[in-house]
Amino acid sequence: MEEKILLRCEGIYKSFGATKALQNVDLQVNRGEVRGLIGENGSGKSTISSIIAGVQPYDMGKMVFRGKEFKPADMLEAQQTGISMIVQETGTIPNISVMANIFVGKEGRFKTGPVLNLKKMKKEAQKILDEIGAPDIKAEDSIMKYNFENRKLVEIARALYDKPDLLIVDETTTALPQRGREVLYQIMKKQAAEGKAVLFISHDMEELMENCNAITVLRDGGLVATLSSEEMSVEKMRSLMIGREISDDYYRNDWDGSFEEDVVLDIQHVSCGALIEDISFQLHKGEILGIGGLSDCGMHDLGKAMFGAMKLLTGKVIYKDGTIIKDPKKAIEKKIAYVSKNRDTESLILSDTIANNIALPSIPILEKNMFIAPGKEAVLADEQIDNMKIKCEDREQLTGQLSGGNKQKVVFAKWLGNQSDILILDCPTRGIDIGVKAAMYQLMYRLKKEGKSIIMISEEMPELIGLSDRILVIKDGKLSGELHREANLKEQDVIQYMI
Repeated sequence: MEEKILLRCEGIYKSFGATKALQNVDLQVNRGEVRGLIGENGSGKSTISSIIAGVQPYDMGKMVFRGKEFKPADMLEAQQTGISMIVQETGTIPNISVMANIFVGKEGRFKTGPVLNLKKMKKEAQKILDEIGAPDIKAEDSIMKYNFENRKLVEIARALYDKPDLLIVDETTTALPQRGREVLYQIMKKQAAEGKAVLFISHDMEELMENCNAITVLRDGGLVATLSSEEMSVEKMRSLMIGREISDDYYRNDWDGSFEEDVVLDIQHVSCGALIEDISFQLHKGEILGIGGLSDCGMHDLGKAMFGAMKLLTGKVIYKDGTIIKDPKKAIEKKIAYVSKNRDTESLILSDTIANNIALPSIPILEKNMFIAPGKEAVLADEQIDNMKIKCEDREQLTGQLSGGNKQKVVFAKWLGNQSDILILDCPTRGIDIGVKAAMYQLMYRLKKEGKSIIMISEEMPELIGLSDRILVIKDGKLSGELHREANLKEQDVIQYMI
C-alpha cells in the first residue's frame, strides 16, 4: 500500500549570508491534495519550494519523498525522482523551438544513435500541448513567436511531460490570463485526483481557498500554521502572514474622486498593437486613472504605447507642453515613468546592482563629463532604498537576489528617484504579498496628494475600484465604459463593460 505522505520536510534551515531564509521548517504534503503555501515576500515560501525542486540545497534538516530520504543535486535529479516546478518568472529558453523547450535536457529520449528524431519529438510535444488545452501553440514554432502568457503554457507542458508525483506551482497564475488560469486549475485538480499532489504558491487568497485542501502559512522563515479548508478565511490568513490585522479598506480611506482640471497627458485617437483601436482620453494632474479589462483586451499594449515603447499605428500621445511622446527617451525626459507588468524582463536588470537599477532613468542628472559620479549614484540609491524600505544587504546587492516585493520596490524607486510626475503602472502589485501591496497603495495615494498623476492598468477588480478616481474599461481594443469613484461602485458595474 502506498504511503499517504508524499513529501516530508523536517527541520529545514537555509541561510544566505547573514539572512536566515528558513528556520526549522517542517512541512508535510499528502497524496491527493493541493497544498497552498502563502507568506509575505521574504517569508521563505519560494526558498522552500526551490529546495524541494532541486534548485538549491538546504543547510540542515531532512527531506523524505515517496518514503525515501531525498536530497537532489539539481533540478534534473528532482525531475527524475518525480518533482517538477513551474516558476513565476520566464522559464523558457529564447531562440529555440517550443518542442526544444519542452524537452530540454531530455533530448536523448528522441535519439537513434547520434540522430535526433525531430518527427517523434514534434509529435510528443504537440500531444502534451493538446492535453493541457493549448492546441494553438505549435511544437515546431520558435518560442519567440509567442507572448509571455503562452510561454507559461509551454512551461506547464514541460513540467507535466514526465507526469510528476509532486507539481510545484510557484506564483504562476499571475502571469496567465483567465483562460490559462482555468487550464492550470484543472491540471491541479487532475493531479490530486490521480493520487499525486500539488504545492501551490500564490498571493491570491481567494484563489487559494477555491483550489486548496489545506494552506500552510510562513512568516520570517518559519512555519506559522497549516489551515484546513474549514479553517480558511482571508482575514485569518492575512493576520497569520503579517502578524497583525489589516483592514479591508487598505486601498484608500476616502471616496473623493476629485482631481485638478489641468491635463497632463492627452491620448488622441491611438491605435496600436493587434487590438487597440482609436482610443482617446485625458489624464489630469493629481488623478489616479484606472484602466481595466480582460487580460487580452489590449490594455497592456496601450500602456507601452503611452510610454513610447510601442509604435502607434494612428494617433498621438501629447504631453502637457505640447510635446509628442514617440519614444521612451522623450518620455523619460518629460518625467513620465513606466512600470511593466513583466517586471523581471522589462523593468529591471536582474544581473546588475540595486544602485545601478535605481540610477538608470537618472543618468543625465548623475552624469559628469560622460561618466556617472559614483558619489551621486550612491546617495540617490541609499535615499530610495530608505524611502521605499527595500529589504536588502546594501545598494551593491544584485537585484535578482531580492524577493518579488522588494524587486517591485526597486522599480518604483528608480522612477521616484527621477522625480517622475506621470506614472504609467501596468499591474503594479502583480506577484507581491498583501503587506507590500498595502504599502504600494499608500504610496500611490500619497503621490496623488502630491499632485502626481497615475495611470494604473490592472486586472484586479478590487484594486481598480479601491484606488481609482476614474475607471476606463477596454473591451476588444476599444473603450467600452467610464466610471467615477463612488462608495457604492460594485465589481459588477465594471465587469458589465468588459464582457
